Amino acid sequence: MEYRKNDIVTLEIVDCGTDGEGIGKADGFTVFVKDAVIGDTVTAKIMKAKKNYGYGRLMEILKPSPYRVEPICPSARQCGGCQMQAVSYEEQKAFKEKKLRGHLERIGGFKELPMEPLIGMDEPYHYRNKAQFPVGRNKEGRIVTGFYAGRTHAIIENRDCALGIPQNKEVLDRVIAHMEKYNIAPYDEMTGKGLVRHIFVRYGFFTGELMVCLIINGQDLPHQKELVEKLGEIPGMTSISLNINKKRNNVILGDKVKTIWGKEYITDKIGDISYEISPLSFFQVNPHQTWKLYSKALEYADLHGEETVWDLYCGIGTISLFLAQKAKFVRGVEIVPAAIEDARRNAHLNEIDNVEFFVGKAEEVLPREYEKNGVYADVIVVDPPRKGCDEMLLKTILKMQPKRVVYVSCDSATLARDLRFLCDNGYELKKVCGVDQFPQTVHVETVVLLSQQKPDDTIEIDLDLDELDATSAETKATYQEIKDYVLKEFGLKVSNLYISQIKRKCGIEVGENYNLPKTENPKVPQCPKEKEDAIKAALKYFAMI
Repeated sequence: MEYRKNDIVTLEIVDCGTDGEGIGKADGFTVFVKDAVIGDTVTAKIMKAKKNYGYGRLMEILKPSPYRVEPICPSARQCGGCQMQAVSYEEQKAFKEKKLRGHLERIGGFKELPMEPLIGMDEPYHYRNKAQFPVGRNKEGRIVTGFYAGRTHAIIENRDCALGIPQNKEVLDRVIAHMEKYNIAPYDEMTGKGLVRHIFVRYGFFTGELMVCLIINGQDLPHQKELVEKLGEIPGMTSISLNINKKRNNVILGDKVKTIWGKEYITDKIGDISYEISPLSFFQVNPHQTWKLYSKALEYADLHGEETVWDLYCGIGTISLFLAQKAKFVRGVEIVPAAIEDARRNAHLNEIDNVEFFVGKAEEVLPREYEKNGVYADVIVVDPPRKGCDEMLLKTILKMQPKRVVYVSCDSATLARDLRFLCDNGYELKKVCGVDQFPQTVHVETVVLLSQQKPDDTIEIDLDLDELDATSAETKATYQEIKDYVLKEFGLKVSNLYISQIKRKCGIEVGENYNLPKTENPKVPQCPKEKEDAIKAALKYFAMI
């Protein structure tokens, strides 16, 4: 049966997508339904229809899933920040473990996974130590603050987020009251006028110190002294500042910060290490789980005081200083100069002197230091951004041959890709552990231990010559992995021919004669637009374009 836009379908939700949406089928037609939960029976309205799949809006829950719970936040469905708040926490953890396992098996090609149980939270709410609230006006012209609805810049009013700290509401109430009293306009993205863009709050869970930073489209805030007095009444207030951002873009923070009261930073701890955190500092948002995450990384590093360690993508030195407690020496690398300044200050703050920090791209600094200065590593720790590690960095790790590699990842898909590369070139996957840093969302952090294979170890390799295409992009995903992704996510079957056509379109080299016609003047089928879009989505997913 063919389904069109606005059709109503009845679905049993049997799976969950990577963004937390429910997945059901109607006569072989796959429908992705936001806010539906595995186990639900629902009616959904088709909002967008392709040939074999579509996207639906949840209309009615005919039979609720045994995993369904009532969200504690009334804005959960509108806001979209908590994609899984309607799912029991036990099922959330099961979903994340399944997602992690699936990526390692399908993308990485690992069959027997040495997985440890996912580390969850005892209290999976009110864990965020940082929040950034956009400020605007509602349809009635009243000043509001909250969060953007999913994939929009429409503000869903909410001053008491279920993931944030109770002090958020106190700060927001006082700032909005100040704006109303002195007729201070919020920023308008359409016109570029107005003053207050965002209200940024940071909190030290272990010190009780509170920071407020107002991001403004100007140099100063009217009646600044009066606002400082009001905010200073909140217990724990330590730092009040203005961040100047006059650019007409979607970037929240500008480069310039003016402290108008108190310190330029707040202090917080992870384990025994203290960190000074400014408005521009990167710091993990869930300190309770961060301690568990770093403790697991330290356990996997297996340090005994004699090891030299490299910490790549080190930020403000959070993992570096954690490792330095047990290592002989730690070198950290980070591209952001301000973060390295923070890292050096934090090392001094904790009286840790067995560390050294470098500013630059990890994929440039590590090869330079290895090839020109002869540095080595017993253990390498990487904590890259979502796109994973640069290929040059991975190749340098292989040249340096550390005994152990500890990979901390915020994206299990790119993690799987990078692990495959390392394990195909001399390393063995020893341990995997998921850590739930972000309860109520679909995201999961992972810690992995790789160890160098011994000379007498053997590696079994199963090669399909039709699948080989020795370009740098192709090492990131095989044709079969692209086919599997397109089938799972879009319900479409695509051929090697179609994939190679789209790869050429995207500027990815394929073998000179790969999937070219064997006769003159052949009638070669061209990839349909629908399948082209799906293949491009897969190429983006595997970071090939």
